[in-house]
Amino acid sequence: MNSTNPLRYLLLYVPFLLAWATLKEYHASYIIAWLGSFFIFYLSYSGLLKKLPDDMKIIEQLMRPIFLMQVIFAGYMCCTSIFYYVNAIGYQYLDYTGNSVMFKDDIYSSIAKCQMFYVLGHAALVHGIIAKMDYPIEKKHTVYTSSMSNLLLGISVVCLPLGYIFGKVGALSQFSVQLTGLSFVAGTIALAFAIKEQKKTNFWFAGALFVSNLMNALVSGFKEPIIICVLLLGVFLLPIYGKKVIPVFSILLVMLFFILPTFIGNFRKLAGQGLALNEVRDQSIDAVFNSDQEALQDDNWTFLIYRFSEIDMFIKYVNTTPSFVPYYKIKLVEDAAISIIPRFFWPGKPIIEDMVMQRVYNAGVVDRQSIVSAKPAYIVDCYLSYGMIGIWIGLFLYGYIAQWISMKAEQLFGGYFMGTAVMFAGLYQIFWRGNSFEFLVNAVFWSFVTMYIFYMVLKAKGVLERVG
Repeated sequence: MNSTNPLRYLLLYVPFLLAWATLKEYHASYIIAWLGSFFIFYLSYSGLLKKLPDDMKIIEQLMRPIFLMQVIFAGYMCCTSIFYYVNAIGYQYLDYTGNSVMFKDDIYSSIAKCQMFYVLGHAALVHGIIAKMDYPIEKKHTVYTSSMSNLLLGISVVCLPLGYIFGKVGALSQFSVQLTGLSFVAGTIALAFAIKEQKKTNFWFAGALFVSNLMNALVSGFKEPIIICVLLLGVFLLPIYGKKVIPVFSILLVMLFFILPTFIGNFRKLAGQGLALNEVRDQSIDAVFNSDQEALQDDNWTFLIYRFSEIDMFIKYVNTTPSFVPYYKIKLVEDAAISIIPRFFWPGKPIIEDMVMQRVYNAGVVDRQSIVSAKPAYIVDCYLSYGMIGIWIGLFLYGYIAQWISMKAEQLFGGYFMGTAVMFAGLYQIFWRGNSFEFLVNAVFWSFVTMYIFYMVLKAKGVLERVG
Protein backbone atom coordinates (compact mmCIF):
# COMPACT_ATOMS: atom_id res chain seq x y z
CA MET A 1 0.00 0.00 0.00
CA ASN A 2 1.15 3.57 -0.72
CA SER A 3 2.99 4.66 2.43
CA THR A 4 1.89 8.28 1.91
CA ASN A 5 -1.83 7.55 1.66
CA PRO A 6 -3.47 8.57 4.96
CA LEU A 7 -6.34 6.14 4.34
CA ARG A 8 -3.93 3.24 5.01
CA TYR A 9 -4.41 3.83 8.72
CA LEU A 10 -8.02 2.69 8.38
CA LEU A 11 -6.68 -0.88 8.24
CA LEU A 12 -5.85 -0.56 11.94
CA TYR A 13 -9.53 0.01 12.75
CA VAL A 14 -10.97 -2.91 10.77
CA PRO A 15 -11.05 -5.25 13.86
CA PHE A 16 -12.81 -2.56 15.92
CA LEU A 17 -15.41 -1.92 13.22
CA LEU A 18 -16.09 -5.66 12.78
CA ALA A 19 -16.37 -6.15 16.56
CA TRP A 20 -18.75 -3.18 16.75
CA ALA A 21 -20.87 -4.53 13.89
CA THR A 22 -21.22 -7.94 15.59
CA LEU A 23 -21.55 -6.65 19.15
CA LYS A 24 -24.90 -8.37 19.69
CA GLU A 25 -23.23 -11.70 18.91
CA TYR A 26 -21.18 -11.54 22.11
CA HIS A 27 -18.79 -14.42 21.61
CA ALA A 28 -18.11 -13.65 17.96
CA SER A 29 -17.53 -9.97 18.75
CA TYR A 30 -15.12 -10.80 21.55
CA ILE A 31 -13.09 -13.23 19.44
CA ILE A 32 -12.92 -10.75 16.54
CA ALA A 33 -11.72 -7.97 18.85
CA TRP A 34 -9.24 -10.20 20.68
CA LEU A 35 -7.73 -11.61 17.50
CA GLY A 36 -7.82 -8.09 16.09
CA SER A 37 -4.94 -7.06 18.34
CA PHE A 38 -2.76 -9.73 16.73
CA PHE A 39 -3.79 -8.36 13.34
CA ILE A 40 -2.65 -4.91 14.51
CA PHE A 41 0.66 -6.37 15.68
CA TYR A 42 1.04 -7.87 12.19
CA LEU A 43 0.31 -4.52 10.53
CA SER A 44 2.83 -2.84 12.83
CA TYR A 45 5.70 -5.14 11.93
CA SER A 46 4.88 -5.99 8.30
CA GLY A 47 5.77 -2.57 6.94
CA LEU A 48 2.37 -2.25 5.23
CA LEU A 49 1.56 0.99 7.05
CA LYS A 50 5.05 2.42 7.32
CA LYS A 51 8.50 0.99 6.81
CA LEU A 52 10.13 -0.07 10.07
CA PRO A 53 13.36 1.73 11.06
CA ASP A 54 16.24 0.19 9.11
CA ASP A 55 19.14 2.11 10.64
CA MET A 56 19.97 -1.02 12.65
CA LYS A 57 18.88 -4.65 13.01
CA ILE A 58 15.51 -5.29 14.63
CA ILE A 59 17.04 -7.08 17.63
CA GLU A 60 19.23 -4.02 18.22
CA GLN A 61 16.33 -1.52 18.44
CA LEU A 62 13.75 -3.34 20.56
CA MET A 63 13.46 -0.51 23.09
CA ARG A 64 11.82 1.79 20.55
CA PRO A 65 8.07 2.36 21.22
CA ILE A 66 6.83 0.37 18.20
CA PHE A 67 8.48 -2.74 19.62
CA LEU A 68 8.79 -3.37 23.36
CA MET A 69 6.45 -0.62 24.57
CA GLN A 70 3.69 -1.68 22.23
CA VAL A 71 4.11 -5.38 23.03
CA ILE A 72 3.98 -4.81 26.80
CA PHE A 73 1.32 -2.09 26.90
CA ALA A 74 -1.03 -3.42 24.22
CA GLY A 75 -0.34 -7.05 25.06
CA TYR A 76 -1.22 -6.49 28.71
CA MET A 77 -4.19 -4.27 27.88
CA CYS A 78 -5.75 -6.28 25.05
CA CYS A 79 -4.58 -9.89 25.07
CA THR A 80 -4.71 -10.91 28.75
CA SER A 81 -8.52 -10.77 28.86
CA ILE A 82 -8.62 -14.22 27.26
CA PHE A 83 -8.18 -15.81 30.69
CA TYR A 84 -11.17 -13.91 32.08
CA TYR A 85 -13.25 -14.89 29.06
CA VAL A 86 -12.23 -18.56 29.26
CA ASN A 87 -13.11 -18.56 32.96
CA ALA A 88 -16.47 -16.92 32.19
CA ILE A 89 -17.43 -19.73 29.80
CA GLY A 90 -16.57 -22.26 32.50
CA TYR A 91 -12.99 -23.37 31.89
CA GLN A 92 -9.92 -23.44 34.12
CA TYR A 93 -6.95 -23.81 31.83
CA LEU A 94 -8.21 -26.48 29.38
CA ASP A 95 -10.54 -28.23 31.83
CA TYR A 96 -14.27 -27.48 31.94
CA THR A 97 -15.22 -26.86 35.57
CA GLY A 98 -18.28 -24.65 35.26
CA ASN A 99 -18.33 -21.01 36.36
CA SER A 100 -16.20 -20.46 39.45
CA VAL A 101 -18.18 -17.29 40.31
CA MET A 102 -21.76 -16.20 39.75
CA PHE A 103 -21.89 -13.96 36.71
CA LYS A 104 -24.74 -11.72 35.69
CA ASP A 105 -26.64 -12.64 32.54
CA ASP A 106 -25.03 -9.83 30.57
CA ILE A 107 -21.44 -10.74 31.42
CA TYR A 108 -20.67 -11.84 27.88
CA SER A 109 -22.08 -8.60 26.51
CA SER A 110 -19.87 -6.64 28.93
CA ILE A 111 -16.77 -8.65 28.03
CA ALA A 112 -17.38 -8.15 24.30
CA LYS A 113 -17.97 -4.42 24.73
CA CYS A 114 -14.81 -3.87 26.77
CA GLN A 115 -12.72 -5.93 24.35
CA MET A 116 -14.06 -3.77 21.53
CA PHE A 117 -12.81 -0.73 23.43
CA TYR A 118 -9.44 -2.43 23.97
CA VAL A 119 -8.90 -3.10 20.27
CA LEU A 120 -9.92 0.49 19.46
CA GLY A 121 -7.31 1.68 21.97
CA HIS A 122 -4.67 -0.59 20.46
CA ALA A 123 -5.40 0.72 16.97
CA ALA A 124 -5.21 4.33 18.14
CA LEU A 125 -1.95 3.66 20.01
CA VAL A 126 -0.24 2.22 16.93
CA HIS A 127 -1.72 4.97 14.76
CA GLY A 128 -0.10 7.56 17.03
CA ILE A 129 3.27 5.80 17.09
CA ILE A 130 3.47 5.27 13.34
CA ALA A 131 2.17 8.74 12.49
CA LYS A 132 5.11 10.28 14.39
CA MET A 133 7.72 7.64 13.56
CA ASP A 134 10.40 9.13 11.31
CA TYR A 135 13.85 7.54 11.13
CA PRO A 136 16.78 7.97 10.91
CA ILE A 137 17.06 10.75 13.51
CA GLU A 138 19.26 13.76 12.85
CA LYS A 139 21.81 13.53 15.68
CA LYS A 140 22.95 16.69 17.46
CA HIS A 141 25.59 14.92 19.54
CA THR A 142 27.70 11.80 19.67
CA VAL A 143 28.71 9.83 22.76
CA TYR A 144 32.42 9.91 23.59
CA THR A 145 33.64 7.25 26.02
CA SER A 146 36.47 4.73 26.10
CA SER A 147 34.24 2.09 27.69
CA MET A 148 30.46 1.97 27.51
CA SER A 149 30.22 -0.37 30.50
CA ASN A 150 32.25 2.12 32.58
CA LEU A 151 29.93 4.96 31.58
CA LEU A 152 26.79 2.97 32.31
CA LEU A 153 28.10 1.74 35.65
CA GLY A 154 28.94 5.33 36.55
CA ILE A 155 25.40 6.46 35.74
CA SER A 156 23.93 3.57 37.71
CA VAL A 157 26.13 4.07 40.76
CA VAL A 158 25.47 7.82 40.88
CA CYS A 159 21.71 7.58 40.33
CA LEU A 160 21.01 4.83 42.88
CA PRO A 161 21.97 6.73 46.07
CA LEU A 162 20.68 10.01 44.65
CA GLY A 163 17.31 8.41 44.03
CA TYR A 164 17.20 7.18 47.62
CA ILE A 165 18.26 10.54 49.07
CA PHE A 166 15.88 12.55 46.88
CA GLY A 167 13.04 10.30 48.00
CA LYS A 168 13.63 11.51 51.56
CA VAL A 169 13.65 15.21 50.60
CA GLY A 170 10.21 16.63 49.91
CA ALA A 171 11.34 19.27 47.41
CA LEU A 172 13.30 16.71 45.37
CA SER A 173 11.09 13.63 45.72
CA GLN A 174 9.77 14.19 42.17
CA PHE A 175 13.10 12.90 40.84
CA SER A 176 13.38 9.81 43.04
CA VAL A 177 11.48 7.35 40.84
CA GLN A 178 13.17 8.60 37.68
CA LEU A 179 16.69 8.25 39.09
CA THR A 180 15.97 4.81 40.52
CA GLY A 181 14.57 3.60 37.20
CA LEU A 182 17.53 5.02 35.28
CA SER A 183 19.97 3.38 37.69
CA PHE A 184 18.29 0.03 37.22
CA VAL A 185 18.29 0.18 33.40
CA ALA A 186 21.85 1.56 33.16
CA GLY A 187 23.12 -1.13 35.54
CA THR A 188 21.39 -3.90 33.58
CA ILE A 189 22.81 -2.69 30.25
CA ALA A 190 26.22 -2.30 31.93
CA LEU A 191 26.10 -6.00 32.79
CA ALA A 192 25.43 -6.86 29.13
CA PHE A 193 28.26 -4.58 27.97
CA ALA A 194 30.67 -5.95 30.56
CA ILE A 195 30.10 -9.38 29.01
CA LYS A 196 30.59 -7.94 25.51
CA GLU A 197 33.78 -6.05 26.50
CA GLN A 198 35.02 -9.01 28.58
CA LYS A 199 35.70 -6.81 31.61
CA LYS A 200 35.64 -9.08 34.64
CA THR A 201 35.63 -6.31 37.25
CA ASN A 202 32.74 -4.55 35.57
CA PHE A 203 30.94 -7.87 35.15
CA TRP A 204 31.06 -8.71 38.86
CA PHE A 205 30.17 -5.19 39.91
CA ALA A 206 27.28 -4.91 37.44
CA GLY A 207 26.19 -8.44 38.38
CA ALA A 208 26.07 -7.43 42.04
CA LEU A 209 23.95 -4.40 41.11
CA PHE A 210 21.58 -6.59 39.12
CA VAL A 211 21.20 -9.09 41.97
CA SER A 212 20.64 -6.18 44.37
CA ASN A 213 17.91 -4.80 42.10
CA LEU A 214 16.35 -8.24 41.85
CA MET A 215 16.34 -8.68 45.64
CA ASN A 216 14.79 -5.22 46.05
CA ALA A 217 12.16 -6.20 43.49
CA LEU A 218 11.37 -9.29 45.55
CA VAL A 219 10.54 -7.13 48.59
CA SER A 220 8.49 -4.60 46.62
CA GLY A 221 5.31 -6.64 46.92
CA PHE A 222 4.68 -6.33 43.18
CA LYS A 223 5.22 -8.79 40.34
CA GLU A 224 6.13 -6.27 37.62
CA PRO A 225 9.61 -5.22 38.90
CA ILE A 226 10.70 -8.86 39.10
CA ILE A 227 9.51 -9.66 35.57
CA ILE A 228 11.05 -6.46 34.19
CA CYS A 229 14.44 -7.35 35.74
CA VAL A 230 14.56 -10.62 33.82
CA LEU A 231 12.96 -9.25 30.65
CA LEU A 232 15.37 -6.33 30.30
CA LEU A 233 18.44 -8.50 30.82
CA GLY A 234 17.22 -10.81 28.07
CA VAL A 235 16.53 -7.90 25.69
CA PHE A 236 20.00 -6.42 26.24
CA LEU A 237 21.75 -9.79 25.86
CA LEU A 238 19.90 -10.51 22.60
CA PRO A 239 22.24 -8.40 20.38
CA ILE A 240 25.27 -10.09 22.00
CA TYR A 241 24.23 -13.75 21.91
CA GLY A 242 21.54 -13.62 19.23
CA LYS A 243 18.31 -15.61 19.20
CA LYS A 244 19.80 -18.41 21.31
CA VAL A 245 18.86 -16.45 24.48
CA ILE A 246 15.15 -16.38 23.53
CA PRO A 247 14.34 -19.97 24.69
CA VAL A 248 16.24 -19.47 27.97
CA PHE A 249 14.51 -16.23 28.95
CA SER A 250 11.15 -17.44 27.64
CA ILE A 251 11.32 -20.40 30.04
CA LEU A 252 12.39 -18.09 32.89
CA LEU A 253 9.46 -15.74 32.25
CA VAL A 254 6.94 -18.61 32.09
CA MET A 255 8.30 -19.95 35.39
CA LEU A 256 7.97 -16.49 36.95
CA PHE A 257 4.35 -16.19 35.82
CA PHE A 258 3.67 -19.60 37.36
CA ILE A 259 5.26 -19.04 40.79
CA LEU A 260 4.93 -15.27 41.33
CA PRO A 261 1.19 -15.29 42.18
CA THR A 262 1.85 -17.58 45.17
CA PHE A 263 4.96 -15.63 46.17
CA ILE A 264 3.30 -12.20 45.96
CA GLY A 265 0.12 -13.42 47.65
CA ASN A 266 2.06 -14.77 50.63
CA PHE A 267 4.31 -11.71 50.70
CA ARG A 268 1.41 -9.28 50.98
CA LYS A 269 -0.28 -11.44 53.61
CA LEU A 270 2.84 -11.65 55.78
CA ALA A 271 3.87 -8.02 55.23
CA GLY A 272 0.83 -6.89 57.22
CA GLN A 273 1.99 -8.85 60.27
CA GLY A 274 4.88 -6.54 61.13
CA LEU A 275 7.68 -8.90 60.11
CA ALA A 276 10.99 -7.68 58.65
CA LEU A 277 10.98 -7.54 54.84
CA ASN A 278 13.81 -10.06 54.54
CA GLU A 279 11.92 -12.51 56.73
CA VAL A 280 8.72 -11.96 54.74
CA ARG A 281 10.65 -12.57 51.50
CA ASP A 282 12.25 -15.78 52.78
CA GLN A 283 8.96 -17.17 54.11
CA SER A 284 7.24 -16.33 50.81
CA ILE A 285 9.95 -18.18 48.88
CA ASP A 286 9.47 -21.18 51.19
CA ALA A 287 5.72 -21.03 50.54
CA VAL A 288 6.36 -21.39 46.81
CA PHE A 289 8.57 -24.46 47.24
CA ASN A 290 6.26 -26.03 49.82
CA SER A 291 3.06 -25.56 47.79
CA ASP A 292 1.84 -28.52 45.78
CA GLN A 293 1.27 -28.19 42.04
CA GLU A 294 -2.51 -27.96 42.39
CA ALA A 295 -2.25 -25.01 44.81
CA LEU A 296 0.19 -23.23 42.51
CA GLN A 297 -2.15 -23.77 39.58
CA ASP A 298 -5.13 -22.38 41.51
CA ASP A 299 -3.17 -19.31 42.64
CA ASN A 300 -1.92 -18.77 39.12
CA TRP A 301 -5.39 -19.07 37.58
CA THR A 302 -6.81 -16.50 40.00
CA PHE A 303 -3.89 -14.23 39.17
CA LEU A 304 -4.45 -14.64 35.42
CA ILE A 305 -8.14 -13.77 35.74
CA TYR A 306 -8.14 -10.84 38.13
CA ARG A 307 -4.58 -9.46 38.30
CA PHE A 308 -2.92 -10.22 34.97
CA SER A 309 -6.10 -9.07 33.22
CA GLU A 310 -7.86 -5.85 34.24
CA ILE A 311 -11.04 -6.38 32.24
CA ASP A 312 -13.05 -7.21 35.37
CA MET A 313 -12.50 -3.67 36.69
CA PHE A 314 -13.02 -2.15 33.24
CA ILE A 315 -16.44 -3.85 33.06
CA LYS A 316 -17.45 -2.20 36.34
CA TYR A 317 -16.48 1.23 35.04
CA VAL A 318 -18.29 0.72 31.74
CA ASN A 319 -21.44 -0.53 33.49
CA THR A 320 -21.61 2.55 35.72
CA THR A 321 -20.47 5.30 33.32
CA PRO A 322 -22.38 7.08 31.92
CA SER A 323 -25.45 5.15 33.20
CA PHE A 324 -25.00 6.19 36.85
CA VAL A 325 -21.85 8.32 36.87
CA PRO A 326 -21.59 11.01 34.16
CA TYR A 327 -18.51 11.37 31.99
CA TYR A 328 -15.79 13.39 33.70
CA LYS A 329 -14.96 15.28 30.48
CA ILE A 330 -11.87 17.49 31.02
CA LYS A 331 -11.84 17.17 34.83
CA LEU A 332 -9.34 14.30 34.83
CA VAL A 333 -7.04 16.23 32.47
CA GLU A 334 -7.25 19.25 34.82
CA ASP A 335 -6.43 17.01 37.80
CA ALA A 336 -3.47 15.61 35.87
CA ALA A 337 -2.17 19.13 35.26
CA ILE A 338 -2.46 19.86 38.98
CA SER A 339 -0.43 16.74 39.79
CA ILE A 340 2.65 18.27 38.12
CA ILE A 341 2.96 21.05 40.71
CA PRO A 342 5.37 20.00 43.52
CA ARG A 343 3.86 20.00 47.00
CA PHE A 344 6.89 22.09 48.04
CA PHE A 345 5.36 25.04 46.15
CA TRP A 346 1.76 24.19 47.03
CA PRO A 347 1.49 22.74 50.57
CA GLY A 348 -2.29 22.54 50.25
CA LYS A 349 -2.16 20.50 47.05
CA PRO A 350 -4.79 17.70 47.04
CA ILE A 351 -3.49 14.19 47.68
CA ILE A 352 -3.25 12.58 44.25
CA GLU A 353 -4.10 9.09 45.50
CA ASP A 354 -7.33 10.42 47.02
CA MET A 355 -8.23 12.23 43.78
CA VAL A 356 -7.77 9.04 41.78
CA MET A 357 -9.57 6.79 44.24
CA GLN A 358 -12.66 9.02 44.22
CA ARG A 359 -13.67 7.77 40.78
CA VAL A 360 -12.89 4.21 41.89
CA TYR A 361 -15.40 4.62 44.73
CA ASN A 362 -17.93 6.39 42.46
CA ALA A 363 -17.95 3.35 40.15
CA GLY A 364 -18.19 0.91 43.06
CA VAL A 365 -15.03 -0.92 42.00
CA VAL A 366 -13.89 -1.24 45.63
CA ASP A 367 -15.49 -0.35 48.94
CA ARG A 368 -14.44 2.86 50.70
CA GLN A 369 -13.47 0.82 53.74
CA SER A 370 -11.10 -1.33 51.70
CA ILE A 371 -7.36 -0.73 52.00
CA VAL A 372 -6.83 -1.92 48.41
CA SER A 373 -5.61 0.62 45.85
CA ALA A 374 -7.39 0.01 42.54
CA LYS A 375 -6.25 2.90 40.38
CA PRO A 376 -7.94 2.91 36.96
CA ALA A 377 -5.83 2.02 33.94
CA TYR A 378 -5.04 4.68 31.33
CA ILE A 379 -7.67 3.41 28.88
CA VAL A 380 -10.25 3.47 31.68
CA ASP A 381 -9.57 7.15 32.37
CA CYS A 382 -9.87 7.83 28.63
CA TYR A 383 -13.26 6.10 28.63
CA LEU A 384 -14.41 7.87 31.81
CA SER A 385 -13.60 11.22 30.20
CA TYR A 386 -15.44 10.98 26.87
CA GLY A 387 -16.34 7.37 26.19
CA MET A 388 -15.31 5.89 22.86
CA ILE A 389 -13.98 9.17 21.43
CA GLY A 390 -11.98 9.65 24.63
CA ILE A 391 -10.31 6.27 24.08
CA TRP A 392 -9.34 7.18 20.51
CA ILE A 393 -7.95 10.61 21.40
CA GLY A 394 -6.20 9.42 24.57
CA LEU A 395 -4.50 6.38 23.06
CA PHE A 396 -3.49 8.21 19.87
CA LEU A 397 -1.80 10.91 21.96
CA TYR A 398 -0.21 8.24 24.15
CA GLY A 399 1.52 6.62 21.18
CA TYR A 400 2.36 9.92 19.48
CA ILE A 401 3.92 11.50 22.58
CA ALA A 402 5.88 8.36 23.52
CA GLN A 403 7.31 8.18 20.00
CA TRP A 404 8.16 11.90 20.02
CA ILE A 405 9.98 11.63 23.35
CA SER A 406 11.95 8.58 22.17
CA MET A 407 13.03 10.42 19.02
CA LYS A 408 13.93 13.54 21.02
CA ALA A 409 16.07 11.41 23.35
CA GLU A 410 17.92 9.89 20.39
CA GLN A 411 18.52 13.37 18.97
CA LEU A 412 19.92 14.69 22.27
CA PHE A 413 21.99 11.68 23.33
CA GLY A 414 23.67 10.68 20.09
CA GLY A 415 21.36 7.99 18.76
CA TYR A 416 19.38 4.93 19.75
CA PHE A 417 21.63 3.47 22.40
CA MET A 418 21.99 6.31 24.91
CA GLY A 419 18.79 7.97 23.75
CA THR A 420 16.17 5.23 23.69
CA ALA A 421 17.79 2.14 25.27
CA VAL A 422 19.13 4.06 28.29
CA MET A 423 17.29 7.36 28.77
CA PHE A 424 13.87 6.52 27.35
CA ALA A 425 13.78 3.03 28.88
CA GLY A 426 15.19 4.25 32.19
CA LEU A 427 13.10 7.38 32.66
CA TYR A 428 9.81 6.51 30.96
CA GLN A 429 9.06 2.96 32.07
CA ILE A 430 5.58 4.18 33.00
CA PHE A 431 4.79 4.13 29.27
CA TRP A 432 5.16 0.34 29.29
CA ARG A 433 2.18 -0.24 31.54
CA GLY A 434 0.47 3.13 31.75
CA ASN A 435 -1.35 4.46 34.81
CA SER A 436 -4.18 6.80 35.70
CA PHE A 437 -3.95 10.28 34.20
CA GLU A 438 -2.59 12.01 37.30
CA PHE A 439 0.28 9.59 37.94
CA LEU A 440 1.15 9.24 34.25
CA VAL A 441 1.30 12.96 33.46
CA ASN A 442 3.29 13.69 36.62
CA ALA A 443 5.83 10.95 35.86
CA VAL A 444 6.25 11.87 32.18
CA PHE A 445 6.65 15.60 32.91
CA TRP A 446 9.33 15.14 35.57
CA SER A 447 11.05 12.45 33.52
CA PHE A 448 11.32 14.97 30.70
CA VAL A 449 12.88 17.51 33.09
CA THR A 450 15.28 14.83 34.39
CA MET A 451 16.25 13.90 30.82
CA TYR A 452 17.28 17.48 30.05
CA ILE A 453 19.23 17.71 33.30
CA PHE A 454 21.21 14.62 32.29
CA TYR A 455 21.68 16.07 28.83
CA MET A 456 23.25 19.21 30.27
CA VAL A 457 25.41 17.27 32.75
CA LEU A 458 26.77 14.82 30.15
CA LYS A 459 27.41 17.67 27.73
CA ALA A 460 29.29 19.62 30.41
CA LYS A 461 31.36 16.51 31.24
CA GLY A 462 32.34 16.06 27.60
CA VAL A 463 30.52 12.72 27.27
CA LEU A 464 28.25 14.27 24.63
CA GLU A 465 30.12 16.03 21.85
CA ARG A 466 28.46 18.29 19.31
CA VAL A 467 28.23 16.85 15.79
CA GLY A 468 29.67 19.12 13.08
